[in-house]
Amino acid sequence: MALDFSQAFSERTPRIVNAAKLQKSAQRRKVKQFLVEGGNSVEAAIATGAATDLFVTEQAAEKFEEILRTAGYLNVYVHPITDRAARSLSDTVTTTGIFALCADVLWTVAKAVNPRSRLVSVAVETREPGNAGTLIRIADAVGADAVVFAGDTVDPQGPKAVRASAGSLFHVPVARNPDVGDVIGQLRSRGLRILATAADGEVDLDDATELLTQPTAWLFGNEAHGLGEELLAGADHRVRIPIRGRAESLNLATAAAICLYESSRALFAGED
Repeated sequence: MALDFSQAFSERTPRIVNAAKLQKSAQRRKVKQFLVEGGNSVEAAIATGAATDLFVTEQAAEKFEEILRTAGYLNVYVHPITDRAARSLSDTVTTTGIFALCADVLWTVAKAVNPRSRLVSVAVETREPGNAGTLIRIADAVGADAVVFAGDTVDPQGPKAVRASAGSLFHVPVARNPDVGDVIGQLRSRGLRILATAADGEVDLDDATELLTQPTAWLFGNEAHGLGEELLAGADHRVRIPIRGRAESLNLATAAAICLYESSRALFAGED
């Protein structure tokens, strides 16, 4: 795709100024748009129809020529931008130079989770954007049906979370609901068994294979405080991950990866 970089948007061009404002969650909520950066995320945004506009530097246009060609086929507007404009859009020290302006892709819990859902990841009070994006990526990798961010969580459409998801935000339904109780109620109404991770859980993950063959929603707690006593008490089962070495505990993403993988293995055994 031939672009005229003599007419490239600068950091002062209104389109770029408005796009740069999307680094703030309040602006994303207001206009129901968000910005993604990098080849994987931009390519996924285009392929799924979420992207409306692309912004690209001259160097990035050469590197990501195939992505730009696909954008053209799918009628996504492609705008040349200067290097300084790219830096104003990026939240990283070194920018990739390619960005997609996207329409909001978050689902409601009611739409993301349905009676056919078999595996759902529920992140409760997640505050770290890197963890949020990684949880989405893990869910995508294991074939989960949805990811739900429950309670006062980070915005999964924020730049760091989107980058950590590596495009998976566009592959798996992601919902966000500040009312944890409502989320749990909706999951139960869909026939999902609620499992909570707990160091003192009564079920050892090694012994949970039969349990994991049932439609399951896993609750993963806040990075610093885990799951509250009320949620732990309200879960159908509390599951512990056996730690055989000397590590005191596992971080959020690691625990989620282990639990979701084991669920996926039990659910999809014999389907490969």
